[in-house]
Amino acid sequence: MGRNSEIRRSRILVADDEPGAREALELILEDSYEVVCVESGAAALARVKASPIDLILLDVNMPGMDGIEVLRRVKAYDETINVVMISAADRAREATASMKEGAYDYITKPFEADEIIHTVERALRLRSLEREVQYFRSETALNFAETQIISCSESMRRVFQLVEKVADTSSSVLITGESGTGKELIARALHARSARAGKPFVALNCAAVPPELIESELFGHERGSFTGAHARTTGKFEYAHEGTLFLDEVSSLRLEFQAKLLRILQEREFTRVGSHRLIKVDVRIVAATNLHLEDLVRDGSFRGDLFFRLNVIPIELPPLRDRAGDVSILARHFLDKFNRKLNKRITGISPAAIEVLGSYPWPGNVRELENLIERLVVLGSNDQGIEEKDLPFDLLIHDELENDLVGVPDSAGLIHARKAFERRYILRALERCGWNQSESARLLRIHRNTLLQKIKSLEIQSPDPGTGPTTAE
Repeated sequence: MGRNSEIRRSRILVADDEPGAREALELILEDSYEVVCVESGAAALARVKASPIDLILLDVNMPGMDGIEVLRRVKAYDETINVVMISAADRAREATASMKEGAYDYITKPFEADEIIHTVERALRLRSLEREVQYFRSETALNFAETQIISCSESMRRVFQLVEKVADTSSSVLITGESGTGKELIARALHARSARAGKPFVALNCAAVPPELIESELFGHERGSFTGAHARTTGKFEYAHEGTLFLDEVSSLRLEFQAKLLRILQEREFTRVGSHRLIKVDVRIVAATNLHLEDLVRDGSFRGDLFFRLNVIPIELPPLRDRAGDVSILARHFLDKFNRKLNKRITGISPAAIEVLGSYPWPGNVRELENLIERLVVLGSNDQGIEEKDLPFDLLIHDELENDLVGVPDSAGLIHARKAFERRYILRALERCGWNQSESARLLRIHRNTLLQKIKSLEIQSPDPGTGPTTAE
């Protein structure tokens, strides 16, 4: 059979407790591939972690750790490794079921050489294609890794292209987007790609500074210019000379200060508080807000002329829920980050957990996802992965919670609304646990007796008459 050079270099791991099966597979494959054989699931996992593996041929029925468990752990460690399950003809049902756990395919004993060769070639060809896709995705991301902007989505690709196009100018930029979308990271990327990259990048969260101190914070002040001014202080504009000044939450500035900021943007000069000496600066302004400044201009709380001065180049960041494919990439990036930072060894995130993360709307965007992964790494056990059961319950049932109170009239009152919410919350937990009371109580973090009382008082019944709550541990 013809095979390209990339496939010939592939390394295949054979995991089977039967020596004859290992020898047969090695004999079939050794002419074209590098074949590594092990006799147990534990040895297979150790081999995967020790060096790169392109494909695994994995026996379903092995003593100790069976093939299904090995498959789960391999996918949690590196979901890009394709796994072909091996089973006896009378165990084919188990091999078929393994497809739901992420197996690429299965083969049955006794082996047919042609079938094995074709299956291996298809699996390796798929891995090669997936690597090409990942490469082009990384190219799409424009190597923004140094500013930790990681994305493969089309919506962010357009943002990256705009950043590259306008970075090496001195025009003001206004970055808009929901909280947690990474506005400061985009500002830093603009600075890093500009001719000002060797000069200071100075950031100020305008909402974090008391209104009476914002002028001193930006312009500096002279000693004795106001109570508590015990020494001359340099402002952010001076620090950012020849560099970039990032004004986050610019919408929080009071109207009277907006006029002073506008003058500085026009004249590129200012005076410190308590001084009359003009200070000239060369600063690029990048502003950001999570509000629509146009609306604030219409209602009179933001100056129109300042808005137009800031909004020379608008960059709008999409929320995480509109960045297709980014949740899984970011989750794994944050997992690696916090493993290193916290000296942990969380092995990966299961496909089921990734599916839950991908379906959640992330109102707090990338910052919320990062905080969640940090929490899961802190609470997780070394050499184990993050499973669906480890995720906060709210993530698992957010769709249901959003719709729980749709049919509850406003006149029903708080008690009725609370009962409707509580009933659906408990019902969802029971459904996820197969109506096992003990498992459901653990998921809900309440005592089983409390759960029994809730089931009775809220009149919760199984939709299937033949299926009721069980107490089995």
